[in-house]
Amino acid sequence: MMGDVVGEEVPVRLERRGRVGVLVLDRPDRRNALSRKTLSELGRLGRELIADESIRAIVLTGSGEKVFCAGADLKERQSFTNEDVRIQVGLYRSELSVLDKSPKPVIAAMNGSAFGGGLELALICDLRVVVPHAQLGLPETTLGIIPGAGGTQRLPRVVGEARAREMILLGRPISAEVALAWGLVNRVSPSGVSVLDDTIAWIDPIANGAPIAQAAALAAIEQSFDVTLEHGLALERVHYDETLRSQDRLEALRAFAEKRQPRFEGR
Repeated sequence: MMGDVVGEEVPVRLERRGRVGVLVLDRPDRRNALSRKTLSELGRLGRELIADESIRAIVLTGSGEKVFCAGADLKERQSFTNEDVRIQVGLYRSELSVLDKSPKPVIAAMNGSAFGGGLELALICDLRVVVPHAQLGLPETTLGIIPGAGGTQRLPRVVGEARAREMILLGRPISAEVALAWGLVNRVSPSGVSVLDDTIAWIDPIANGAPIAQAAALAAIEQSFDVTLEHGLALERVHYDETLRSQDRLEALRAFAEKRQPRFEGR
């Protein structure tokens, strides 16, 4: 009879909390490092949640209280050839792009520090919440390489070119407070509060919001980076028209008239 191998590592755990799907990096003994299997599981489970109509938002977090994700699994990489490393970098793009391009909002609930690929993983998310004691950094240049999972491209778009150059060239981590001031994270959870519980409460407007409008807004924002303002405004109009055809828009108008909360169904 076929089945899971006894003792086989399950690097990512899936939880469902109402309309929120939670992906938990579950390798505390390896500081939630990104092994090849972890990347594959993130892609597989991400596709599952995106296809699940009952899920409105995806939260990515880690197990433990110290580290969200330490980046690449260096123990695994010790046996890698240069070609193996190239394959691994390809997995970052193919599997994590599932979350990066998700039509459903993806939020990082960072339970601890994030370095290298761990911070790059958080950067693919639409929003980031972090615990007060976290340190965030891209130390790759101090190891003779550069961020290879999107850090050189996404970080400047989030914090600006000058601060991205500082983080990448100096390789020094920054605190949660600095990350908030720089716009690298959207929220620092209160001390002594579960960052996952805090994040799920904070994103309640997403979990109970209008998914067609949210997907349209994300698409319009994403497409704005590579076009002129005039072209971007035209794209915005296209996505706005998508929401006009939805039943959710009519439900919002009815709810307003009836002085109640709307019940969005994603139609």
